[in-house]
Amino acid sequence: MKIHLLLLLSCTALAAAFPAAPQADLESQYGELAMTYLERFYNLKKNGGKVGRKNVNNFTEKLREMQQFFGLNVTGKLDDKTVALMQKPRCGVSDIGEYSTVSKSSAWQKTDLTYKIVNFTPDMPQADVEYSLARAFKVWSDVTPLTFTRVYDGDCDIEIKFVVGDHQDNSPFDGPHGLLAHAFQPGPGIGGDAHFDDDERFTKNSQQYNLFLVAAHEFGHSLGLFHSEDPGALMYPNYANTDPNRFELPQDDINAIQALYGGTSDAVQPTGPTTPSRCDPTLVFDAITSLRGEMIFFINRFIYRVFSNGEPDLLFIQDLWESLPNDIDAAYENSITGEIRAFKGSYYWTLDGFSVSQGPRPITRLGFPKNVKKIDAAVHVEHLGKTFFFVQNKYWSYDEEKKAMDTGFPKYIAKGFPGMGPNINAAVYKNDLILFFQGTSQFQYSLESKRVIRVLPANSWLGC
Repeated sequence: MKIHLLLLLSCTALAAAFPAAPQADLESQYGELAMTYLERFYNLKKNGGKVGRKNVNNFTEKLREMQQFFGLNVTGKLDDKTVALMQKPRCGVSDIGEYSTVSKSSAWQKTDLTYKIVNFTPDMPQADVEYSLARAFKVWSDVTPLTFTRVYDGDCDIEIKFVVGDHQDNSPFDGPHGLLAHAFQPGPGIGGDAHFDDDERFTKNSQQYNLFLVAAHEFGHSLGLFHSEDPGALMYPNYANTDPNRFELPQDDINAIQALYGGTSDAVQPTGPTTPSRCDPTLVFDAITSLRGEMIFFINRFIYRVFSNGEPDLLFIQDLWESLPNDIDAAYENSITGEIRAFKGSYYWTLDGFSVSQGPRPITRLGFPKNVKKIDAAVHVEHLGKTFFFVQNKYWSYDEEKKAMDTGFPKYIAKGFPGMGPNINAAVYKNDLILFFQGTSQFQYSLESKRVIRVLPANSWLGC
């Protein structure tokens, strides 16, 4: 089932922090951008150069279709989030597709496919390009009976080129930071071929744009997949700023490709990560922190970013903090300095706004003994000047001014916080209460009365 979630991109999330631009201003500034976008990706038929009476209904219909696809507020009118999305780097293939895949009869009718690299980008050493492309094919061969063999001359099924501008396939590229690449559905001739815009800067690391991630997406089209509405899927249209070294093919993509080609011969079929749904009653948070009045909820490779008003945005962690790893264990904001500390395993990172200013550093620098390998949760209580760290059934108290652990710790959670059990998933201080998150529940804890005063679903913060 395709999942409708909020936009995954940091630019869109940032736009929500500022007052919305007036409707007339948006139409005046971005009307042409919207027309071009909808023409290219939603088959808008434009009459003339502007949105006029003859095509305003068609424009509104297509804009609603686009907003529906991306899980935005479906109004048929331009708004800040819609404009921000239209400006993000993405695949050049249309989003129009009745199903997530072509019909089986339109897919490759064989499982042993060949590919040829016609030329190379100057951005990377040739060996790195070859490795990135081979790894991108392996994403799909790992979950299907498909095999991919490189050939060096003669005919092939999938031809790979690095090109710029108009390269004679009726789908010209547009220069840096726009259309990154495109690929054609299976078939003879140009069918299956993949083209990469060499006006972009391709890399082998986490910097934009990682060639492996772009190529894996495009090869999905080469095999017969359309774009997915699941913002965590590889086949989501926009470039995903996520850690390529920790990439796992999401379940949405596995389901789609196996619908065309079947599974592997393995007794146990491979599975992949799923995208969190904010109102899923089984949702469990890894960590939570405040961020300059916002709330940030970490869930594996994602965060939910919650503003004081409006719906939460779902983003990749690297959309806000490029070098921060996935699967954060604990996090907290020091309300005096404004810095955030994020913990994973026996290391922590210091975040200053939307940059990683320090880290990774060992948690022993904060005063933890070497036998502590992981922090379950952390919470800063401003009026006490203390940060409490929770590890299994014990907790530590850290003095932020002295930058040292208080003496006499660790202590048992059951004694220091009566009513709370061990293995706390996350914690945050809000409205004079510590909010403890354990499993799918949120325990609102009063430090004054030293008791739990209320229990709510963990995802109630997400409007559920």
